[in-house]
Amino acid sequence: MLTRSTRLSYLRNFINVILLLLGSNALRAQKIEILQQGKPTSIRGLSVVDDKTAWISGSKGYVATTTDAGKTWNWQQVKGYEQADFRDIEAFSDKEAIIMSSGTPALILKTIDGGATWDLKYKNDDKAYFLDAMAFHRHNEGMILGDPIDGKFLILQTKDGGDTWKIAENPPAARKDEAAFAASGTCLIWTGRAFTFVTGGSIARLIVPLKKVRKRDSMFRYIPVLHGKSSEGAFSQAVGAKQVLVVGGDYSHDHRTDSVAAYYGGRNSAITTGQPSGYQSCVIFLKDKTFLSTGTPGTNITTDGGQLWQQIDANSFNVCQKAKKGNLILFAGDRGKIAVFRP
Repeated sequence: MLTRSTRLSYLRNFINVILLLLGSNALRAQKIEILQQGKPTSIRGLSVVDDKTAWISGSKGYVATTTDAGKTWNWQQVKGYEQADFRDIEAFSDKEAIIMSSGTPALILKTIDGGATWDLKYKNDDKAYFLDAMAFHRHNEGMILGDPIDGKFLILQTKDGGDTWKIAENPPAARKDEAAFAASGTCLIWTGRAFTFVTGGSIARLIVPLKKVRKRDSMFRYIPVLHGKSSEGAFSQAVGAKQVLVVGGDYSHDHRTDSVAAYYGGRNSAITTGQPSGYQSCVIFLKDKTFLSTGTPGTNITTDGGQLWQQIDANSFNVCQKAKKGNLILFAGDRGKIAVFRP
């Protein structure tokens, strides 16, 4: 005869199996629907304002906007910048947005009329300047991260909504062969308390560039993800309720699944138990303990704060974003591919 403790143990295991099956069925019900594709541009910039309005930016000077949740898009090649690679975009409304180019020259442009006209706010022809990502705190305060120059990361700051930009004093030092990735515009974020960015190459770190600690002009912590080569490292980060998730990997071997995602909370950090389906260039927080990530091998979701990931789609994307005010979630990638997440 089974003891009471044994029966309770069997019951708990049975309930866990049922919950796992129910969770798997719920995840399978979620899908990503392609809205359009076929444009000659690689999209890495995506900013979702609300449940109707979003902007994208990409290579060959392309920018597009939607005001109907992605059903239709208004495309343009920004006049005079047809060869620019606009790797990141920050939108504030259906009228106002800022785009940033990677490569030479380094460019920052702004529109306040829905893209009818674009004003050049910053330009640098120095080939050492390579801009990686842009993030804003509220409307006025913003930051752009660039690859290291003379051993220090390039930090550009604005205090007036992107109208003027200045190089930050005493930017954080970079290790040899360390850099950031201009993969989705999400290596740099505003956490709610500070700007932070993640790196790769020779080392993978999370850096808080403007926090002074023990006479240093920045603070950092190591991230336990793939690193060592120029194609490896941390590519994106997202802040949840109690933890931060970081994703990355090796874009040159994008189906490699070891040490692709990590999480940390407080002083603890660790590799996630069940990894995503390979290299991930972007991760976003949805709610509670649920995060969504995407990359060239497909899209993955975790509902337990990053402990276990499950692939929900095999399409290749570069970036995903959730509405700043609302629930709309969009994806974008190469060849002008745009998609929407259907939970």
